[in-house]
Amino acid sequence: MKSIVILISGRGSNMEAIVRSRIPGARIAAVISNRPQAPGIVFAREHGIDTAVVDHTAYPDREGFDAALIEAIDAHRPDLVVLAGFMRLLTAGFVRHYEGRLLNIHPSLLPAFTGLNTHRRALEAGVRVHGTTVHFVTAELDCGPIVVQAAVEVRCGDDEAALAARVLEQEHRIYPQAVRWFVDGRLSIDAHGRVSLRDAPDEPLPALVSPRLEPSGGGVS
Repeated sequence: MKSIVILISGRGSNMEAIVRSRIPGARIAAVISNRPQAPGIVFAREHGIDTAVVDHTAYPDREGFDAALIEAIDAHRPDLVVLAGFMRLLTAGFVRHYEGRLLNIHPSLLPAFTGLNTHRRALEAGVRVHGTTVHFVTAELDCGPIVVQAAVEVRCGDDEAALAARVLEQEHRIYPQAVRWFVDGRLSIDAHGRVSLRDAPDEPLPALVSPRLEPSGGGVS
């Protein structure tokens, strides 16, 4: 049984999607937030999951906060740490501590639109395809090895809210799948920083792009 700790800052809708997916061989050991009033903490408690709050405002710097966060996470001996709307920049030391077992989901087709305000920036750029990416976390922001991507069509008349809602639907679909691949031991990272997925003989690689778009290979080789 693989132990998973999920980090959130707000509602944690991707955390909810992972919890509801009931991944075989996985146990959600804890949900930890940097914000005491995060609604996702209530959801986790209602589902019998241990919770903790490490309030970033109680620490004078990022290093102090990350050290306290590591202590809270490691109390659960996690095999995997999942960032699910965790809105804090992490130090290089934190990332190294969980190297190869720290996943994040980003609301764009990386490497496009790293950072914040991805939907607004996609609309301003006039792209026709937008989406979301699950990736391993490295010290460089939103630049870690890509696990899988899902694409959505940018429609005429879209605003940020409409586009974000369709992207979020895809996030809820691909994040639990990526976590399951990790739990099943099917993900590996080669010397060039590319992620490979080992397929079971009787299980074809699922189509993880929007059904309205032609697959482009996603982020898995």
